[in-house]
Amino acid sequence: MAISLMNDKRLPTERLAVVSYVIVAVIALLLFGFWKLQIIDSDRYAQMAERNRVRSIPIIAPRGSMLDREGRVLVDNYPSFSVLLLRDAPEQVEKYLPQIADGLGMTLEEVKQEIEASRAMPKFQPIVIKPEASPSDIAFIESHRVDIPVLEMLMVHRRRYPHGDMLANAVGYVGEVSAEQVDASDSSLKPGDIVGKTGLEHQYNETLMGTDGLRRVIVNSIGKEVGRLEQKDAIPGKPIQLTIDYDLQNVADSYMADKEGAVVAMDPRTGEILAMVSRPTFDPNDFAIRIPNGEWQSLNTDPRTPLLNRAIQGQLAPGSVFKIVMATAMLESKDVPENFTAFCPGSAQFYGRTFHCWRPAGHGVVDLHKAIVDSCDVFFYTLGQRLGIDEIHKYGTALGLGRRTGIDLPGEEPGLMPSEEWVQRVYHHKWYAGETISVSIGQGSVTVTPLQLARMIGAVASGGDLPQPHLLKNLNAKMERYPLAEDTVEEVTQGMYGVINEGGTGASLKLQNIEFSGKSGTAQLMSYGAGSKMGQKGKETNGWFVGYAPRRNPEIVVAAVIQGSSEHGGTTAGPVVRDIVKAYYDKKSGIKIQEYTAKKEDRPKVMPTSVDDPSVTQDLPSR
Repeated sequence: MAISLMNDKRLPTERLAVVSYVIVAVIALLLFGFWKLQIIDSDRYAQMAERNRVRSIPIIAPRGSMLDREGRVLVDNYPSFSVLLLRDAPEQVEKYLPQIADGLGMTLEEVKQEIEASRAMPKFQPIVIKPEASPSDIAFIESHRVDIPVLEMLMVHRRRYPHGDMLANAVGYVGEVSAEQVDASDSSLKPGDIVGKTGLEHQYNETLMGTDGLRRVIVNSIGKEVGRLEQKDAIPGKPIQLTIDYDLQNVADSYMADKEGAVVAMDPRTGEILAMVSRPTFDPNDFAIRIPNGEWQSLNTDPRTPLLNRAIQGQLAPGSVFKIVMATAMLESKDVPENFTAFCPGSAQFYGRTFHCWRPAGHGVVDLHKAIVDSCDVFFYTLGQRLGIDEIHKYGTALGLGRRTGIDLPGEEPGLMPSEEWVQRVYHHKWYAGETISVSIGQGSVTVTPLQLARMIGAVASGGDLPQPHLLKNLNAKMERYPLAEDTVEEVTQGMYGVINEGGTGASLKLQNIEFSGKSGTAQLMSYGAGSKMGQKGKETNGWFVGYAPRRNPEIVVAAVIQGSSEHGGTTAGPVVRDIVKAYYDKKSGIKIQEYTAKKEDRPKVMPTSVDDPSVTQDLPSR
């Protein structure tokens, strides 16, 4: 009996000991948890609490504007609102999604897609679910601030191109930054940022972009704003001044409105681009918010290639304008006597083939001056045979053809200045001598851009100066020089002066009291497939004209090409070159520039005194 009583007393004591140990362990665990919470993880939980109480809303920096050389606005911004979704409380976001979609005129699927696209972003960072808020969207958000606290409006400065498609291919457009750009930016860019995608918007994006600011507000437990904290103002992007002259640009744009082709006007002394046109083109305002996928696909698949900047990317056969390179090579190389002449009966035999001149009756005995003025093909065929392709390549390359000019625009193409080495490297066979005959009049495999031709003519007329073309005013541009002999410059420029002022192929373009000089050309659409992206299938020829003034040491040079016309370059491209040069001198004299906006049928018809190369391509070898 006594033993039983002792066992009964021992059992509670053992149980009490176990319970005591459990209590001590729980207290120790709680103390460790409090210590970890308040000491080790205090910063982390303080930040989480701060994010629940404080919300950061970005202030978007406006992009810098673009001005022409006289300070006139070419590109600026306009105020707008985007709709932000605040994702601090995911359960609230999920709850309000149907109301949000209905109130903003979106489908539920569209809203979910926007959220899904930003899944990798931190939850406390707001996302844009509608880039451009309409008046009804703003009214909806304001009237539902209490019952839908997860919506906010963000003021932004949208890009505005007040002149529509004028300068579109040069200026470019903006768009939302891609994931690749974010990864490559070392955190300077974040998802949702608007950056320059093409043209000057891309080239000078860092200057134009500015730095975003931030405002911090206090919110309550349901996300409603109840107070404000500090604000860091945005730093606007810097404006840039361009070399473009709006008046000359307007002349060029008006003439090219219904045409395919390109125009480049340049100061050959400095490389400043005074006007640049590429047609057809696009309206960069369409990209200012977010271009619909269907419209983007349409632009990319349009056979007329409106996104292509023909002034720097259109690689075309230069036609008879290339004869200026040939004339320069003849005089500089000394391989052919300066008094060399050729007899032109309307055609000539070379390597067993007949090559025709554009004038079926021929030009008779022709020297270099007459060959330039009347654009005699037979003279230059013969000259090309005597010089050979590598000598032609040497001078063409020296004068800037077949290589990029270095203009401050992305995507410039080099064109092609063929040589024996090139054909061996690319096609793995020797150069055929008959191809030299084609190249000597700017056909065959030689291709150039309008900018290259403008720079080449300017270099010849100035004695060999090849400045880097540029659109940014006060750019520290590079200068190349390929010195040409005084006699060479005098004879070639006198020939180009005669093209317009001595009854040559550009006689109808003569300007009073201006030493307007130049060279016309007409060419096949393209060689070696380089024009497959130019949208020219089924067209006939490209008409060129490159003009400048004055005759020596010019102040302005203009190159124009009209694609797919059956007329020669003096008729199609000549008038716009003449009008730009005239406008330049009118401004210089203080005369108000006329508005060149007449419809095509209202413009005076230009009647050429002779025809430049309309059938020159018919017997040329092709590949």
